[in-house]
Amino acid sequence: MIAMNNKLAQPYAMAFLEFSLDAKQTLDTTIADLTQIKTILHDSVDLSKTLSNPLLSIKAKKEVIKAIFEPNISKNTLKFLLVLCDRGRSANLSSIIDNTIELAYKKASIEIAYVTTATAFSSNQQEALVEKLKSMTSTEQIKLNITVDKTLIGGFKVQIGSKVIDTSIQGQLRQLASHLGSSAI
Repeated sequence: MIAMNNKLAQPYAMAFLEFSLDAKQTLDTTIADLTQIKTILHDSVDLSKTLSNPLLSIKAKKEVIKAIFEPNISKNTLKFLLVLCDRGRSANLSSIIDNTIELAYKKASIEIAYVTTATAFSSNQQEALVEKLKSMTSTEQIKLNITVDKTLIGGFKVQIGSKVIDTSIQGQLRQLASHLGSSAI
């Protein structure tokens, strides 16, 4: 399902970025708007359910979007959200927003590091990780996308581009089991 959502989201993401840049909206504004929308969608299960509800009319969904987002985002971003409603894509909003943010970051030369950690990072730890990743990748700007996963037991995993760094206890145990399994043969 994720691959299908990505296939669906990609054209909308590309079209919105092109539209926003043609309308002279800065990438910073676009990224700020989309990040705010993403946060609100993530924090409000009710909003996500409302936008995904097939029984709710397009008009009602558009009114909800206007009421929540209009005071806080640019007109172009709001138009984009309303077009998604018109096209029956409000249920896919989260995936489309994620894809658009990713494309905007690429356009702004910002690398996204997907971090999965056993415990939340402090701001100092985040800054230290960003600096270390900058030096490892020769990238000037890195944005962390952090997810907490208690099953890692301890440590963290970082994926930046195609490179994966796994310092988690779960990963170390997996390596140890693999090593023991291969040496026993």
